[in-house]
Amino acid sequence: MKLEVGLTKPELDKLRVGWDIFIDPDVNDFEIAKIAVKQIIEALRDHGVRNFSLKFSGGKGFHIGIPFESLPEKINLQPSKKLYPELLQKIIEYIKWYVREQLREELLALDSLQNISQRIGKPLNKIIGKDGLDPFKVISMDIFGSRHLFRLPYSLHESSLLVSLPIKPERIDRFEKEHASPERVKVEEKFLKQKVKMHDAEALVVEALDWSAKHKVEVKEEIPRIGRRKKVREIPEKFFPPCIKTILNGLSDGRKRSVFILINFLRQMGWEDEKIRDKLEEWNSKNMPPLRANYLRTQLRWHFRQERNLLPPNCDNATFYKDMKVCSPDKFCRGLKNPITYPFKKLRLKKRKG
Repeated sequence: MKLEVGLTKPELDKLRVGWDIFIDPDVNDFEIAKIAVKQIIEALRDHGVRNFSLKFSGGKGFHIGIPFESLPEKINLQPSKKLYPELLQKIIEYIKWYVREQLREELLALDSLQNISQRIGKPLNKIIGKDGLDPFKVISMDIFGSRHLFRLPYSLHESSLLVSLPIKPERIDRFEKEHASPERVKVEEKFLKQKVKMHDAEALVVEALDWSAKHKVEVKEEIPRIGRRKKVREIPEKFFPPCIKTILNGLSDGRKRSVFILINFLRQMGWEDEKIRDKLEEWNSKNMPPLRANYLRTQLRWHFRQERNLLPPNCDNATFYKDMKVCSPDKFCRGLKNPITYPFKKLRLKKRKG
């Protein structure tokens, strides 16, 4: 055993042969913990993850585990085992963002703001953000570091004397703490199963990395002087670049990345929010298969609340247009850094020709 107290991070990294994803939605209320876990499980399934395990912690809530074998072996040519904790951080933050709106709605359906505040023992002003109830001020979902420990399955919780019990995800609605009493427990389920389908979390990793990249985009490119967004005259589709027109025809791959592209592109084109919503719903009906309506609504709500002047990704961002196979440049694309400059180039040419 080469692990010992006092090892440096490089020494730990050298010893690491893999790492599991461990999700611990922490909240001092059992029913709220159930709601959070169900939303996280739904998010995992939305992304094709099937090899996750669930267990009651023995205390206040639940733990979700995804084995290292579910991750792709390499990401951007780097072995996954070397991407801890950076990749884990991005995955957890992406999951939090993905479930945020639906989780907020579920919590408000469960109880009033005042009662939620009382249930978890936090002042009302500590669970409210600028958009109302912040579900992740109600629920803590921190990243487990290399020195964190988690309770061994089927061990006893030292305070409650309940068993840390693996359970089937479909049983969570019916599960009560009493089911984890030692005298009632049968050793049936495993946690972090070893024999699993390989790499089923690949889509989750791709989406988490895309999300992380596009939410950290720094707008450095000089763009046309189009004034404030609300004052821009609406630019019709006939002036759109080929990549945007291709996306609008519907896709089977890159649909979620396209949501980010389309919303920010159309806002820069002076389109009103309602028209953007209608256009994306029409576009989604052409996708094979369509995105979940709840996902699309969540994306639209988030973008419509932004006061920042967000741009679609630049043309040379390989993660987007080229990777999605929608980049088919024409003569107007030459020298452009971002798709939003294309319509203005066409409009200037049209104006010069009279």
